[in-house]
Amino acid sequence: MRNVTEISSFTLLGLSDHPQTMNGLFVLFLLIYLMTLITNLLIFSLVLTDYNLHNPMYFFLANLAFLDMCYSSVTAPRMLFDLVTKSRSISIPACITQVFFYISFIGSEVFLLSVMSYDHYIAICHPLHYKLIMSWRVCIRMAFLVWVAGYSVSLVYTLFLLRLSFCRTSSIHNFFCDIPHLYQITCTDPFINMMVIFLFSGSIGPGTFLLTFLPYVYIFRTILRIRSKTGKMKAFSTCTSHLIVVFIFYGSFIFIYFVPSSNDLVNLNKTFTVVSALINPLLNPLIYSLRNKDLMNALMKLYYHLKLIQASW
Repeated sequence: MRNVTEISSFTLLGLSDHPQTMNGLFVLFLLIYLMTLITNLLIFSLVLTDYNLHNPMYFFLANLAFLDMCYSSVTAPRMLFDLVTKSRSISIPACITQVFFYISFIGSEVFLLSVMSYDHYIAICHPLHYKLIMSWRVCIRMAFLVWVAGYSVSLVYTLFLLRLSFCRTSSIHNFFCDIPHLYQITCTDPFINMMVIFLFSGSIGPGTFLLTFLPYVYIFRTILRIRSKTGKMKAFSTCTSHLIVVFIFYGSFIFIYFVPSSNDLVNLNKTFTVVSALINPLLNPLIYSLRNKDLMNALMKLYYHLKLIQASW
């Protein structure tokens, strides 16, 4: 029987080893993270307080904004801490905890994007029955199922991670913990874990993908039947922002998890990881707010309200 010594922590290699580069990355990613929190919190607050935004589309958008805040907070604070302290050690329990929440929020966002596609489908293809189908009770149940589904999938993956032991190199070629990185450094055969992921992802992945994109087949068919050019543009602009967010989200994750990893693609993989973990949560509120008149009007109302309060003081 071979004698092995299990390790108790990992080393996150991060994005760079150069001190000056690390200082520059700290400033850049701190600004990105703060902007992510501010923009998403602003959208969440606007939807919560503005009566004109109290409808299913903005309810799901508020859920997306909250998810993006949570999602970026799983990776960004730890990365910023490592950049400023030059300490890259992370304990195995902390690493697995990070994996759990990271997958939870990714999974929840995947399910939420599918729900948002369904909401657009009902709004455009069945406008007369929209309020009846998308009642508040239905919306709240959908949002609840989105969060439960994300956490359930993550819990299964994380529980199977606990069977792994680590006795090889403790270096992770990224700035946070993720399942593929742990499989690369485990001294336990991860075959069972990979089969679990294959079974879950093989059933859930194509299902959510179809639920996200299939409604747009009917949406575009309905839009093409609209005679008015203004009506077509209005209907198309309703779902453009969602489509952009979906393509960016799926595009970055397809490259990270489905493109074969090699030494030549390590840096490119890290770049796409930065896009998915840090840039996407910032882009989502900007894409939705800049293309949405209701959100811009609510923002202007909030601005003038704050201006009046300031003037009264």
